Amino acid sequence: MAASELYTKRARVWIPDAEEVWKSAELNKDYKNGDASLQLMLEDGTNIEHKLDPKTKNLPYLRNPDILVGENDLTALSYLHEPAVLHNLKVRFMDSKLIYTYCGIVLVAINPYETLGIYGSDIINAYSGQNMGDMDPHIFAVAEEAYKQMARDERNQSIIVSGESGAGKTVSAKYAMRYFATVSGSTSEANVEQKVLASNPIMEAIGNAKTTRNDNSSRFGKYIEIGFDTRYRIIGANMRTYLLEKSRVVFQADEERNYHIFYQLCASSHLPEFKMLKLSSANDFLYTRQGRSPVIDGVDDTKELSSTRKAFTLLGINESNQMGLFQVLAAILHLGNVEIKDRDSDSSVIPPNNGHLTAFCDLVGVTYQDMSQWLCHRKLKTATETYIKTLPRLQATNARDALSKHIYAKLFNWIVEHVNKALITNFKQHSFIGVLDIYGFETFEINSFEQFCINYANEKLQQQFNMHVFKLEQEEYMKEQIPWTLIDFYDNQPCINLIEAKMGILDLLDEECKMPKGSDDSWAQKLYNTHLKTCSLFEKPRMSNRAFIIQHFADKVEYQCEGFLEKNKDTVNEEQINVLKASKFPLLVELFHDGEKAISPTGQVPGTGGRTRLSIKPEKGREKSSKEHKKTVGCQFRNSLQMLMETLNATTPHYVRCIKPNDFKLSFSFDPKRAVQQLRACGVLETIRISAAGFPSRWTYQEFFSRYRVLMKQKDVLPDKRLTCRNVLEHLVQDQDKYQFGKTKIFFRAGQVAYLEKLRAEKLRAACIRIQKTIRCWLARKKYLRKRSAAITMQRFTRGYQARCLAKFMRRTQAATTIQKYQRMCVEKKRYRRKQAAALVMQTILRAYMARQKYRALLRESKVVIIQKRVRGWLARCWYKRCLVSLVYLQCCFRRMKARRELKKLKIEARSVEHFKKLNKGMENKIMQLQRKLDEQNKENRLVNERLVGLENTYTTESERMRAELSRLRGAEEDAKNKGHQVNSLLEELEKLRKELSSTQKEKKTIEDWAQTYRSEMETMVSELKDQNGSLKKEKDDLNRLIQEQSQQMTEKMARAILEETQQLKTDLNEERSRYQNLLTEHLRLEEKYDDLKEEMVSSNVSKPGHRRTDSTHSSNGSEYTYNSEYAELEDGARAAEDVTRGMDTSLTLKLQKRLTELEQEKQSLRNELENKEDQFLRARARDDVEFKKARGAELEYESLKRQELESENKKLRHDLKEIRQSLVGNAATSVGAAGSPAYKVVLEQLNASCEELEVRKEEVLILRSQLVSQKEAMHHKETMTEPSVYVEDVSKLKDAGELKQAYVGLKDTNRLLEHQLQTQRRGYDSEVESLRGELQNVKEENNRQQQLLAQNLQLPPEARIEASLQHEITRLTNENLELLAEDPTASREARVIILRRMVDLMEQLEKQDRTIRKLKKQLKVYSKRIGEMGAGQTEGQTSPGQMVDEPIHPVNIPRREKDFQGMLEYNKEDELKLVKNLILELKPRGVAVNLIPGLPAYILFMCLRHADYVNDDQKVRTLLTSTINSIKKILKKRGDDFETVSFWLSNTCRFLHCLKQYSGDEAFMKHNSQRQNEHCLSNFDLAEYRQVISDLAIQIYQQLIKCMENILQPMIVSGMLEHETIQGVSGVKPTGLRKRTSSIADEGTYTLDSILRQLSAFHSTMCQHGTDPELIKQVVKQQFYIIGAVTLNNLLLRKDMCSWSKGMQIRYNVSQLEEWLRDKGLMTFGAKETLEPLIQAAQLLQVKKKTDEDADAICSMCLGLTTAQIVKVLNLYTPVNEFEERVSVSFIRTIQTRLRDRCESPQLLMDTKMIYPVTFPFSPSSLALETIQIPSSLNLGFLTRV
Repeated sequence: MAASELYTKRARVWIPDAEEVWKSAELNKDYKNGDASLQLMLEDGTNIEHKLDPKTKNLPYLRNPDILVGENDLTALSYLHEPAVLHNLKVRFMDSKLIYTYCGIVLVAINPYETLGIYGSDIINAYSGQNMGDMDPHIFAVAEEAYKQMARDERNQSIIVSGESGAGKTVSAKYAMRYFATVSGSTSEANVEQKVLASNPIMEAIGNAKTTRNDNSSRFGKYIEIGFDTRYRIIGANMRTYLLEKSRVVFQADEERNYHIFYQLCASSHLPEFKMLKLSSANDFLYTRQGRSPVIDGVDDTKELSSTRKAFTLLGINESNQMGLFQVLAAILHLGNVEIKDRDSDSSVIPPNNGHLTAFCDLVGVTYQDMSQWLCHRKLKTATETYIKTLPRLQATNARDALSKHIYAKLFNWIVEHVNKALITNFKQHSFIGVLDIYGFETFEINSFEQFCINYANEKLQQQFNMHVFKLEQEEYMKEQIPWTLIDFYDNQPCINLIEAKMGILDLLDEECKMPKGSDDSWAQKLYNTHLKTCSLFEKPRMSNRAFIIQHFADKVEYQCEGFLEKNKDTVNEEQINVLKASKFPLLVELFHDGEKAISPTGQVPGTGGRTRLSIKPEKGREKSSKEHKKTVGCQFRNSLQMLMETLNATTPHYVRCIKPNDFKLSFSFDPKRAVQQLRACGVLETIRISAAGFPSRWTYQEFFSRYRVLMKQKDVLPDKRLTCRNVLEHLVQDQDKYQFGKTKIFFRAGQVAYLEKLRAEKLRAACIRIQKTIRCWLARKKYLRKRSAAITMQRFTRGYQARCLAKFMRRTQAATTIQKYQRMCVEKKRYRRKQAAALVMQTILRAYMARQKYRALLRESKVVIIQKRVRGWLARCWYKRCLVSLVYLQCCFRRMKARRELKKLKIEARSVEHFKKLNKGMENKIMQLQRKLDEQNKENRLVNERLVGLENTYTTESERMRAELSRLRGAEEDAKNKGHQVNSLLEELEKLRKELSSTQKEKKTIEDWAQTYRSEMETMVSELKDQNGSLKKEKDDLNRLIQEQSQQMTEKMARAILEETQQLKTDLNEERSRYQNLLTEHLRLEEKYDDLKEEMVSSNVSKPGHRRTDSTHSSNGSEYTYNSEYAELEDGARAAEDVTRGMDTSLTLKLQKRLTELEQEKQSLRNELENKEDQFLRARARDDVEFKKARGAELEYESLKRQELESENKKLRHDLKEIRQSLVGNAATSVGAAGSPAYKVVLEQLNASCEELEVRKEEVLILRSQLVSQKEAMHHKETMTEPSVYVEDVSKLKDAGELKQAYVGLKDTNRLLEHQLQTQRRGYDSEVESLRGELQNVKEENNRQQQLLAQNLQLPPEARIEASLQHEITRLTNENLELLAEDPTASREARVIILRRMVDLMEQLEKQDRTIRKLKKQLKVYSKRIGEMGAGQTEGQTSPGQMVDEPIHPVNIPRREKDFQGMLEYNKEDELKLVKNLILELKPRGVAVNLIPGLPAYILFMCLRHADYVNDDQKVRTLLTSTINSIKKILKKRGDDFETVSFWLSNTCRFLHCLKQYSGDEAFMKHNSQRQNEHCLSNFDLAEYRQVISDLAIQIYQQLIKCMENILQPMIVSGMLEHETIQGVSGVKPTGLRKRTSSIADEGTYTLDSILRQLSAFHSTMCQHGTDPELIKQVVKQQFYIIGAVTLNNLLLRKDMCSWSKGMQIRYNVSQLEEWLRDKGLMTFGAKETLEPLIQAAQLLQVKKKTDEDADAICSMCLGLTTAQIVKVLNLYTPVNEFEERVSVSFIRTIQTRLRDRCESPQLLMDTKMIYPVTFPFSPSSLALETIQIPSSLNLGFLTRV
């Protein structure tokens, strides 16, 4: 394909960048061949010109389409190159928060520097059993792939974890081991995996330290082999260590720490047990303060030491050894603080009494003098002499540090050895999985011997990795049978040869170490001379002669030669070692003696641990140790590395590459430069390069056809999809080298998929444009037509409006003219009328004025006369009136003063709280008092008004009098005229009268004002009182309303509280049920494991002779059974198993026993609670028993009356018999029926036999009745037996008494017949007269006795009649029972059992006698008929005596009348095993379910149980129930994976439980029973405790059913609900890469949604066929739908390829089909649909818009069934399938997180697929009558007898 076809306008490319390494750009114009530059536009809009290399003309890397960005597998990218890999990792890490990515066979893990919730047990369960490509990348997926390949291929596996320090290698290895420990389990009750995991904190404490790059950096490499048995369960482990960094013990760089264990000890120095170590703060010791960073943020060293000690204990290292280890570690710290001073230039000395050296010597048990001597001296040996040489201070200090490192290395190796001992078990290892946690490629500013060894190991691992990748590529091509050429890949063998070959760096280093005067400089010169000119990978730095450069596969590294020789030789002063060997401290001696045993090829090398499986012969141990000690570190490391490579080459490797995203430990921060360096160093890019060199993109034919169907025409589609794909590719891609056709796949070169995606996108874009064009045209035309129609409508309405406006104007004009005419006429008329009216008014006013003036003059004269007349009378009353007014005023003032005081007092009281309360209490009284006061005031007002009226009357009278006087004065006026001299006096007097009149008027006005004021004050007071009354009423109403509101609130609050409490109780009940059922599950699991352990131990012949093999559920027949007997027997079984498993782990046995004890205690507590709740029922039942006893007394009275009737009837029958015999004696005449005739003999014999049997029957009835009465008395005193059994038996005896009466009546009739027939035969019986007389005399005597007894009984009251007749029997049996009870209650109980059995025997005898009587009656009828015929023959003379004698008598078969079936089945005890075997163990559910009634085995078992209860055999009841329960458990254990079997026995167990309830006799369960069913209730035993045991068994079967159903559905769910395209063509298939996903196309054997629906229907029909209760079926279906929803949602959350819009549509369609299935089965209303709600919301979340804030609000309100973690996870995983879809922006996800921050929910990501809803078994009575059940012969139960 030409470059011009790809490098077109808008194509995106990657260009180098100094900061971001690679930067994205877009072409502004097409590239043409020969162009020297490209015109590009960066993402920020900047236009640049990119110059091409004139020599190579290499174009920049093309960028992948957006739909390929963020892929799970880097090999799925179309363009495979460095920028594509870096960008894909960055997008997944930064945007999607995904830390794992596949790169072919490599898992790339980026350290998030944050704790993520993706390592829980739910995630482990989700990845368990899944294919590697089906789930999102994860360390668990790699672990699962290794585990599956180990089990499938039976080949050992290895997981190689590598990376820089701080990249997360140790954590990844830890999670891989946790996965194996969780998934596989172990053969010793999870003990080994716990020990494997417990080794991590120990190794981290002694081998990890803080560095500048990592707070918990592993400073050694380790390889852990986890061993598995033949069942692939963990049985042990082994650890090998490599290259411990010993130099860290004595030196640390800035911001670094020593090993964690030192700081843990210093932080815990305050503990009492550590006082002897004489430790203090870490800053006080040289070996822990050099890095100046003694504390790690967020790490508590004290707690870490506690965890380390717990791990030591778990691994079997006891407290004494632990304290010994801590002593050695403390001694190392003290040794580092020993100060060595210069004595002179060539010698040094330790000051005397050095405290730290003293502490060191005390801790390790050596002498102070020896240690101080050899720290400053050394011994030199020659051939003839030995010298002691002093050491300078520097050499002495180095020697001291070397000793510290050597001691620590010994301690490290000792711990590793003991950890391996704890991890090794006695079981045979079948296979193993190795986890290699080793250092990655390292390069620092100063690189020394440690970095050289580390990089050498990485070169070896990289070579092995390259070869493995190349091998896989080659195998894939050969498998698909496509031609391939040798792929050129980087081979680092030259670099390895440079290091390890002959005359290589390591050889020269060892040679220099052997030289007496060897030095680092001379070694460097040898390197230059040997390799500088011969090897291109070896270089010399320009500015240094003591360094060299090696070109490694990852980068060039410059090594400093200084210290190489010293570290390689690892020399220690031998005399110092000898001093330590002579120590009194046993652990230290053990450390150095262990070193002589050469436990590993690495000996005591820095950084090498031992593989404990290698051993050396003891006799050559010392010599071998000497040789090993002379080996250099480089040689030893090379040997151990070679062994590691051999191990890895013998296994199938799996690679995990850990990447450190930044150097600052920032969470989810990505530094491209650092990432690229590590990708180059760890081989990820090499994997990409190898893949890109071949055919990296691979599609199956079906996937290619489904994806690129849009590029094909209809004529190109052929039935053969392979041929179709071939034709299309040949047409689309002209270059045949760009692809190859394999057997099942199409292989593409790099970039071809991107090209096909481009063609597909262009085709879809063109189709979209065409669709848009057509739709837009259609929309525009519709818009135009709507506008045109609207315009026409507007014109029509406008013209109509204008016409209406014109007509309206014309009408208005005409109306205005008419209005004007009439208005003018009206105005003129009004003007005239106004003028006329004005004239008339003026005339009227004038005339009225003149009349008024005249009237006023007359009136004035009249009034003057009246005044004169009245004044004098009025003056006389003025004095009286003034006095009266003064008195009234005085009274008013006084009363006002008192009223004010009272008012003030009332106001003071009103302000007080008590008055307010009293006012509230007596509100009505106050109102009445105020009303009364108001009435009094009104009365006073009326009095005042009356007084005023009186005054006015007085005034009127005085006025009249004055008038009279005035008239008299007028009469005297004439006299006054004559007496002119009296005028002045009269005038003066008149003036006085006027003044008095005015004063009187003033006083009157004053009184009126006072009255008005008083009235207003009273009205004000009344209004105030009314207001106060109103306010009080209002307050009262407010208080009442407040009280009502409070009461209503309290009521509502109480209702809410009750509702909440009810809900809480329901929740607690469900939780308690769930907890109880989980305990049952745990108990069952422990039982199964116990059985498995027993079987394994028996099969492996570990058990000792004479041990017991008691089944855990076996019950002894001789012991009383209780509901917890099974668990007590489990304890017996556990004790017996201790002898069997004595060779096993003791802690396991103790743990198992402890767990069993806890389960028993828990269940016992639940039983006690249940018993407390049943006490009320028992008390109610006791009351019913008392009432029943009263009824029993009435029955006994009735029985005595019946007995009297029978006795009288017996007397009458005997009298008749006597008369018959007398008549026979008196008529002894010769006839055919003579004394010797056969007929006579037969009749006589029958008669005598009948009499004898009647006598015997009478005696037995009397004995039986006496025993019943005595039993009744004994039960009355003891109350030990249940009443119903006695009542049932009494009733049965009453029935027999009735039959006895019928027998007597029948005999009487027979005797009468015989009397009539035998009258002619009297003469033939002379020889028997005497015998008959004797018998008659006996009968008379018996009759007399019966008559006397009857007479006595008739004289006694009814209650004493039976006692009188059976007095001696009652007394005897009562005394015996009392004596037995006093002596031995057990004997008493046995006596009662004997009596009851005797009663049963008597009942059987009575039944036999009853049958005999019926037989005799039949025979009597036959013989009487024959006798009649014989008599008739004699009369007619046709029969002779000889003929009668010779006639034979033929036997007559008398048919037996069957009794009514009682619904019971009888069986013998020896047939119990046969019953259980045929009915449970060997029963085929299919035949029973199809051909017979549902629940038939349960009915049969219950009918057998009824008979055992009927005969009162408690042992039979106990053994039958125990055998039934154990047999059901056994068949479920044997066939527990068969759904039909489990469903069948769940149904039958529930039916058996319901039968026990229905026929228990409890009123609560008898409501729906028929009368006949109530008669079938159990009478002797209360099986409530057994009901609980059977209920527990039903719960276990239900859980087994759910587990079985889950195992069947599990493989179908993901394929049918997620992967299969139910709606074909909706979702396209994306490229998959090397990790092949499961195809979504339905092939043969692929599960679809129809498969799930068919399976659900099969489940439902099977349960219905077995007669399972409908309520139980609903619970099962609800659990099924929960499993479907949970598994589907969990897989959706763990699969990025499933989170797309089209997949959401598929899921919603599939859920609708499930809902339709529920609707068809009528199961929509019980909660199954609600279990799918989280899945529905997840599907909706995939389909809704995800851009704006409104969309975020809609998502938050819609996804109520999903947690915040699930919502964010789906949004992060959302992946567009086509280019037209958009990714979810990071800001939108942050918005969602912000809005959901306040939710209170669990942080768990996945749903719990193992959760089982608590099951309930609602009581479901059966209407089937037990007596109607027929047992088919196919069950082989012929030994059962119907009763």
